[in-house]
Amino acid sequence: MSDTRKTSDVMPDVPRINAAEARRKVTSEGAILVCAYEDEAKCRTMNLEGSVSLAAFRSKLSAALPKDHEIIFYCA
Repeated sequence: MSDTRKTSDVMPDVPRINAAEARRKVTSEGAILVCAYEDEAKCRTMNLEGSVSLAAFRSKLSAALPKDHEIIFYCA
């Protein structure tokens, strides 16, 4: 049986933004763009300019991430 729920139904408190807004935030260095795929190969095929892989993001969690940056996760 397929799941026909929308993301907004599953995670209603997570705001969604469009691609143009995400790009503006990342290029102004106000946000970190993270490809949300676990599979590195898939992440490479879905790579957007300025993004980091989920694995790279996780490795930075132990280091100091800028506290004033928004984190934007994407998948396609």
